[in-house]
This record gives sequence, C-alpha cells and structure tokens, in this order.
Amino acid sequence: MPSSPIPPRLILAPMEGLADDVLRDVLTRAGGYDWCVTEFVRVSTTLLPHSAFTRISPELLNSSCTRAGTPVRIQFLGSDPDLLAANAAHVAKLNPAGIDLNFGCPTPLINRNRGGASLLNEPELLQRIAMTVRAAIPRDIPLTAKMRLGISDTSRALDCARALEAGGIQELVVHARTKEDGYRPPARWQALASIREALRIPVIANGEVWTLADYHAIRQATGCADVMLGRGAVADPLLARRIRAGAADDALADWHTVSGMIGDFWSQVQAKVLPSQSPGRLKQWLGLMRRSYPQADKLFLALRELRTAKDVGPVLQQHLAAADG
Repeated sequence: MPSSPIPPRLILAPMEGLADDVLRDVLTRAGGYDWCVTEFVRVSTTLLPHSAFTRISPELLNSSCTRAGTPVRIQFLGSDPDLLAANAAHVAKLNPAGIDLNFGCPTPLINRNRGGASLLNEPELLQRIAMTVRAAIPRDIPLTAKMRLGISDTSRALDCARALEAGGIQELVVHARTKEDGYRPPARWQALASIREALRIPVIANGEVWTLADYHAIRQATGCADVMLGRGAVADPLLARRIRAGAADDALADWHTVSGMIGDFWSQVQAKVLPSQSPGRLKQWLGLMRRSYPQADKLFLALRELRTAKDVGPVLQQHLAAADG
C-alpha cells in the first residue's frame, strides 16, 4: 500500500517576553501543536550552566515536553560559532527535543549586539554557525533555524536560506518580513515561495496568521505545508485546534473554554512571579486576545487599572464565574 502523506504541521513560535513556559503549557494543552520553541537563550560570552537552560525551559526536566506532551526545542541567539556550539553541546546533555538558531529577532538592542536578524547580511557566518553547532551535537537532536527575509530588503534571503541548509540545519522557519518591517502588516508571504522551491529541507511559513482563513492563505501563497503560529496563537488560544478541525468560530463555546485557560494561566503565573508582576502578565495576554474575543476586551478593561494580584483576583473570578455560568 502507498504510504499516507505527512499531515501539515503546526508549530508554536518563540515569542520573547510573552510565550514562556506557563503560556506554552496552557496553549499546548488546548491541542494542535506538533512542537514549540522557547524564548531565546542569549549566548554571548561564556558557557552557560544547565540552570540557565532549565530556567528558560523547565520542560527539559520533563523529557523536553510540555505537560500535554508537546516537544519543546531550545532556541539559541548569538554570533560566535564556537561559543554557540559549546553551549549546544552542553545543553545536549539534557536531551532537548531540538535546538533552534535565532536569526529573526528584530529588537534594536539585540541587533546592536550582533544577534538575531542583524546577521542576515552575512550568509557565510550563518553557514559557519549552523555547521559548527551541527558538528557539536548528536545527530538525533534536530537542528533548525528561524530567519527573516533580510534586514532592510529581501535581496539576500535566498543566500541566507541556502547557507543555513548547507550548514546542516534540518528545517527552516521563515518569518515573512524583514528586520525593518518589524511586525507591521502585511507580511510578504509571496517571498517565501522561492525559498521553499530552492531548498531541499522543509521550509515552515510564519507571519501574520491570525485566523483559519489566514492559515489557508499563507499555505496557498507560499506552497509551504507547515506553518508556525506566533501572536495569532496568543490572540486566539484555540487557533491551532480550530485549524486542525477546520471549524468555524463558536464565540460562546470558545469563550467558555478560553476562560478556563485564563484561570489556569493566572494560577500558574501567581506561582511563578511576584504578586506585583502577575497582573501585568495577565493583562499582556488579554491585550492580545482583545482582537479575537469581545469578552477579553471587557475583562481587560475591568482589570486595566488594578495593580496587585490581591486586587485582580476577585474581579477575575467574577468574570470567569460568569463565563462558566
């Protein structure tokens, strides 16, 4: 019998300052993801202790999986091939589900220090980084990378993608924007098609996927089977599940489910951070969810002026109880 085609994959994106282990846990338990990627570990001057990696990814202590069983890959950011390789070899002792290289972060501070997207004018360096890291880790640990289309234009995107492939990465995520584009819409989906056609390894499309319709549109425009979800997955915590089901929205039923996820998130965040910090984390998530759920907007406005966990708790419980009823 002929083998069945491999189903399209969904990956939860690394999102610095947003998608930490708590949010990864809550989102992956809603279902739909094949794997996810941590916030970046910055490698700049030294060999980091194992605690630096387990702090970013406590999942390393759980077979490198979230509680839902979703594999978690560790993302590195840096520009020194040998130092990146030494740290990769060190974290390999913890048996990560994979190692990912960050060539996509557009943050000015990171870019001023030769990290992230600032390296996209140096394809030779990208290849050297990938090759050196690949040689330093066991073959059974996947090595992937994420890049943008360039710094100010897309003229070297294909050079960078080919360099990373030549360096030994096994899959490449491409965020369909340049560094200077930041996160401004629209994403340049069409530019990914030529990269996908030129490479032998899988190319995963990323950028501006907020809805089921966007998911189908990015696959159509790029020809990529696999898609990485970023801010859209945070704005609609059920997006991956909705894509898997090919289902239309059911606002009332969805909010009932999402409200339970919010309660779980709040409980975990309080256990992780200081009482003065937890309200900000909750409002950050709700701020993105406002574009998907009017109930999230209402809750955000009710919590906006509250500053402590003690003040937030009763108001949040009142809203969640109403959703449960």
